[in-house]
Amino acid sequence: MTHNLFWEDPYKKQASSCLETIIEEEGLIFEKSLFYPTSGGQPCDLGMIEFENFSLKVVNVKKTATGKALIVPDFIPDNLKLGEPAKQIIDWDLRYKHMRMHTALHLLSVVIPLPVTGGQIGSAKSRLDFNMPDAISDKQIIEDKLNNLISNDLFTEQLWITEEELEKKPELVKTMSVSPPKNSGDIRLICIKSKKDQVDLQPCGGTHIKNTSEIGRIVIGKIEKKGKNNRRVNIHFD
Repeated sequence: MTHNLFWEDPYKKQASSCLETIIEEEGLIFEKSLFYPTSGGQPCDLGMIEFENFSLKVVNVKKTATGKALIVPDFIPDNLKLGEPAKQIIDWDLRYKHMRMHTALHLLSVVIPLPVTGGQIGSAKSRLDFNMPDAISDKQIIEDKLNNLISNDLFTEQLWITEEELEKKPELVKTMSVSPPKNSGDIRLICIKSKKDQVDLQPCGGTHIKNTSEIGRIVIGKIEKKGKNNRRVNIHFD
């Protein structure tokens, strides 16, 4: 499997790794990546890379065709050497907001059990688009149900299944516009559950918090009509 440190421990703020690949005028690939690349509606991490004698500012992180993180610095020095060690330091405040928002959106898909046609995570506000022909009559009901789930101290865990297993359980895929995250033929799942019951289980490649109590109170913002059968539900932190 690709060595994604952001999956192993999304709470890790810094980590050391050696430079594996230099793609001229594009970016750097390390043996291990702490930086999450933009994918699945979640923006990339930002931060710094510290080499022995200089530091680089990370301005973007892209996902390669093989699932690795291509880290885009503000510039690529001419004297970089393959195998050179460096410390990766993420902007933790930004990462943590994305984690809280991402888990909140998974819970929103529980409260509104309709096919998801799109979504976008942000540090201040986020949204899910639903295949929803009829308008929501009272968004306060949705907000109350969502915050009730959040307050139940649910916890998350990462699971893996094969592509063949997922094909037998198509109901796990809620998002119509995003392909499930694959890694060496396996599919990553995020499970949200209490000590007794499973609340949600779906394919996801993003970073999540350990416990829903970390999310805080969520406010339902505008609900916008985005087509004949499509409605956008916006959320933000209280």
